[in-house]
Amino acid sequence: MSAPHHSGGTGPRPASLHTDALHLPPGHSWHRLPTVGLTLAAVGLGGSLAFGLLGGTEARHQLWHSWLVGSLFVLGISLGALFFVLVQHATQAGWSIVVRRLAENVMGALPYLALLFVPLAVLGLGDLFHWSHPEAVQSDPLLQHKAAYLNVPFFLIRTFASFAIWSVLAVWFSRQSRLQDETGDHEITRRMRRRSAPALILFALTVTFFAFDWLMSLDPHWYSTIFGLYFFAGSVMSFFAVLALVALAAKRQGLLTLVLSDEHQHDVGKLLFAFVAFWAYMAFSQYLLIWYANLPEETSFFAKRMVGTWSIAGTVLALGHFIVPFFFLLPRTIKRNATALRLAALWLLAMHLLDLHWLVMPNLHPAGMAPGLLDALTLIGCCGVFLAAFGGALKRRALVPLRDPRLPESLTFENV
Repeated sequence: MSAPHHSGGTGPRPASLHTDALHLPPGHSWHRLPTVGLTLAAVGLGGSLAFGLLGGTEARHQLWHSWLVGSLFVLGISLGALFFVLVQHATQAGWSIVVRRLAENVMGALPYLALLFVPLAVLGLGDLFHWSHPEAVQSDPLLQHKAAYLNVPFFLIRTFASFAIWSVLAVWFSRQSRLQDETGDHEITRRMRRRSAPALILFALTVTFFAFDWLMSLDPHWYSTIFGLYFFAGSVMSFFAVLALVALAAKRQGLLTLVLSDEHQHDVGKLLFAFVAFWAYMAFSQYLLIWYANLPEETSFFAKRMVGTWSIAGTVLALGHFIVPFFFLLPRTIKRNATALRLAALWLLAMHLLDLHWLVMPNLHPAGMAPGLLDALTLIGCCGVFLAAFGGALKRRALVPLRDPRLPESLTFENV
């Protein structure tokens, strides 16, 4: 994920940087992000719990399905950030140093996003997962066969282990980066590079099994060995969309104006474009293999999603998640245009949300899409938790890794 570059450009040199310009200045509007986020979280999650738990069985089912979609939406963004940071260290990428701290702040939300899954684990498993009911297992030979893996205690252990690993990785790499800001020790860079490769292996395994557990097992009779990559592709794409939005918003707010150039914006746009294509490749590969094999236990997934308005949603995803953004982001000029890149990022976040809705909701509404108030409230609440965690991280340290030895390379980076 290291982009082509040369270090002989005409961009600003480290000597020209003023440290104060690389921190949130006192009174800046972004200091209010944690307060805004906590308010949204309280209103969204509190309101959804009130409506869902007091509204009867149907409302309770809707609550936890909507909560799952919102939680996976923000979790995927932070997982994408963790992946990006690990890859940058593993490949010793120089171009990305000035945007890496933004990614570190995004992945820093992971320990807080784990809290979103506590209500799901404590209150929502029975409404989400058919296999969690002992009577369902007793009457289904296939569930009996899968019971060694699909059982509540082991499910919770896997979930806890995944969040523990992600949180430890996010906290450790963030602390090492901040320590380098204080000491300037180049050994920290080498230490992070050595740790990044095994961290990527742990990341790949945990994300894959997490996708199997929290998404694929919603329909315990269905399976797809490529599903983990499908979830990963959408998550990383959503992160690059958020990274583009945050970087552009920072420049608009007078932050990082000395370090973030059109060259960095262009590269973020290229990565967003790349994962649009990668998501489509995973989606088509999964569909093609299932269509070609034509096994009932596999085709049931798509059969459910070819009914009513779900078929329309699938068509919208094919067009809006791949074809339209692929050709829109193809020109170089689009990726270097702030307004165009911002629109593309917002559009793709909306498509990613639709994708998660398309994955989760047919199990609750088989006749067709049925968006409602609980969908909106849970999404607002989950985004509020993410915003509060991200805003808090922004306030605690510099907006770029000030003493990373590759910072001069990043500042003079040019696309070739």
